[in-house]
Amino acid sequence: MTESSARTAEESAPAAPSGVPDAFDVFARSCPSRTTLEHVTGRWGGLTLGALHEDTLRFNQLRRRVDGVSEKMLSQTLHALERDGLVVRDARAGNPPHVEYRLTPLGAEVSTRLLGLITLLEDRMPEVLAARETYDGRGGK
Repeated sequence: MTESSARTAEESAPAAPSGVPDAFDVFARSCPSRTTLEHVTGRWGGLTLGALHEDTLRFNQLRRRVDGVSEKMLSQTLHALERDGLVVRDARAGNPPHVEYRLTPLGAEVSTRLLGLITLLEDRMPEVLAARETYDGRGGK
């Protein structure tokens, strides 16, 4: 990256809130980015982001799409993703009233990258299964 393009990127980056460091290090124990990484890469967070990448969904639609998640875990996951600015909760009036969830622009970017990883893993599962079989055949634990 050239010096001028680095300056342009810095100038276009959103300003950090007061008291927030300019740089983050997910490997540092106290870095807040670590918590967000956990929310995104945890089982339910990743699947929720992936499902919302497809469409805006109501709670029960999302629960059906993310097979195996309990109401409690989905609710906790959605709260965490909303707090991190990745998901928007939209309460809609009507009869009956309902709530829809959708990705923010940041959530859409994160889910796009996450779906790339998911696709890679799905495409390479024969290799993963073969490696597991080899490992288990050696008596690995």
